[in-house]
Amino acid sequence: MGLEVRTMKPWERCSIVRALLNLPLLCFLLFACSLQAQAPVHTNPLNLDPLVKEAMARFYEQDYEGTVERLDRLHTDHPGNAQATALLLHAVIFRELYRQDLLDTTFYANDGFLTGKHPTPEDPKVHAQIFSLYDEAINEANAQLDKNPNDVDALFSRAWSKSLKAVYLAMVPRSFGAGMRLAIQAKDDSQRCLELDQNYVDAKLIYGVYEYVVGSLPWQFKILIGFMGMTGSKDKGMALLRDAGARGVLTSAEARTVISLFLRRESKYQEAIKIVHVLRQEYPHDFLFSLEEANLRKDAGEGMAAVAAYRELIGQAAQPGFYYDAHMELAYFGLGDSLRGQRHFGEAADAYEKVALTPTVGAELKRRSLVAGGMCRDLNGERALAMRDYQEAIDADADTTQGDLARQYLHKPYREK
Repeated sequence: MGLEVRTMKPWERCSIVRALLNLPLLCFLLFACSLQAQAPVHTNPLNLDPLVKEAMARFYEQDYEGTVERLDRLHTDHPGNAQATALLLHAVIFRELYRQDLLDTTFYANDGFLTGKHPTPEDPKVHAQIFSLYDEAINEANAQLDKNPNDVDALFSRAWSKSLKAVYLAMVPRSFGAGMRLAIQAKDDSQRCLELDQNYVDAKLIYGVYEYVVGSLPWQFKILIGFMGMTGSKDKGMALLRDAGARGVLTSAEARTVISLFLRRESKYQEAIKIVHVLRQEYPHDFLFSLEEANLRKDAGEGMAAVAAYRELIGQAAQPGFYYDAHMELAYFGLGDSLRGQRHFGEAADAYEKVALTPTVGAELKRRSLVAGGMCRDLNGERALAMRDYQEAIDADADTTQGDLARQYLHKPYREK
């Protein structure tokens, strides 16, 4: 059978000619789209200062003292600059949160954080320093905005400062109402910043958190706050956070950490593990990223694999200089949770009790570990040791959720439901 030779119809030739004539236009449109997709990220020039980069490198090795020292110099060298003050505020707050063991996301992965009595003692000097820096940053940003209401650098500095104080209020004194008011104001400034400059990507962290959190509320609350003009979308929030994670200048690592926390709350553990594993590769000497990967494996139900991850972390921390400032109590607490989940109650109790003996342990985590240790001792048939743990938790602070539980189990042994 021979090949059939087909003669092209006139209108078909015209179509091809038109397509060829439109090819330059098509190429131009594709080029324009690629330029838009690769639009440069905008940021405050101060964020690109070598001293800031050096300070943030120390920050992600958890050398908070070194970070504060460098940003204090920057603050002195740039009087009246709201971003210089906000950078120092950021370092001081996170130094304090880590000191109090409040940067382990296990603490916030369930709604128990929002309930119960669990005050955290404030250091009066640190409290005064944080509030002073906050007031200074806000006054400096307002002065810049008085001169130019559309100053995106000032809007971001004010938004970031408000969000930082909101975090501190929620996590330390647990002033959720005051923290929420500041968070809403921070969201408004971030939204305005992005309306003026869609490539000011760092602003997407604050805006994205707000959208996701409000979008995650039960429908009854959404109806209630809807009357106040508050709306949110989980999908929009996650999209904003993913862009901040991919392109943020200051907020990339923090955005990805938040994404992993939200995925964890949704039980999307494997996706969260992938994100944190990348962070761990980028910052191999950041104790918290290594801890978070072990935490996620525990929550994903990986059993003894999670136990192995915690033990690997503990082994790395034993190597001189591997971690700048490893808070081993966090690793021991996670190990205790993992062993308890595998019904290794005696080993779990040993791990929990090591938490309470660690010199750097915060008051909240110490109480939690003592109660958990007592519960495991009860389950292991070691009543005398359980009573000792409960009494130590009460002695640490009786007027807390953990103190209430300790009193309950001191009089009646804990039993699994």
